[in-house]
Amino acid sequence: MDGSESKLMRVGELAKAVGKTVRAMHLYEELGLLDPRTRSDGGFRLYGPEAVARIQWIVKLQAIGFTLAEIQGFVKDFQNAKSAPEASARVLAMFQEKRQQIRDQIMQLQVIENDLDEALGYLDSCQPCSTEHAPSECGDCDHQGHRKGEAPPLFAGLSLTRHTADKDNKDKTDKDFDVPVTVLFREGNN
Repeated sequence: MDGSESKLMRVGELAKAVGKTVRAMHLYEELGLLDPRTRSDGGFRLYGPEAVARIQWIVKLQAIGFTLAEIQGFVKDFQNAKSAPEASARVLAMFQEKRQQIRDQIMQLQVIENDLDEALGYLDSCQPCSTEHAPSECGDCDHQGHRKGEAPPLFAGLSLTRHTADKDNKDKTDKDFDVPVTVLFREGNN
C-alpha cells in the first residue's frame, strides 16, 4: 500500500467505525448508495473517510423516515438529472413531502399524547378506589369523582365486554378514538 491507501479502511473497519454490520455495508453498495474508493491488490474494498459521512447521511435519512428504496430512488434521480436546478428541485420535492408527513405524524402523536394524558388523569384518581369493585366496572365507573359512562376511551376499552358493549349501544352512542388505529402503523419503513 502506498501512503494514500494507508488511510483507507477495509469494509470491516468501516462497519465498525459506523456501528453497522459488514452486510449493511454490502447492501448499501448493492443499492448504489456507497462506493469503495478503490480495491486493494488482494481485491478488498477500500473506503475513505467520505464513506463514514455517506453512511451517517443514510442513517439520518432513515431516521427521518426514508426507506432504503426511497433513498436509492432519489439518489438515482439526482444523479440522472440533466442540470443542477433539476436535481435540486427533485430533492426539494422529496424533502417537502417528507416534512409534511412528519408534521402529520406529529399532529397524530399529539392527539395520542392527549388521549394518554386524559387516561392517566382518570387512572390517577382511581388509586384510592375500593377493592370491592371488579375491574369490569372500571370503564363505566361513577366513583372517585368519575361520571358514569365518561371514562376516557383509551382506558374504557379495557373493561369492555360483549355484554357491556351491547348495553352501552342501547344506552348511548359510542365514543370513538381520535386517531384511527390504522394511522398508527406505517408500512415500508426499514
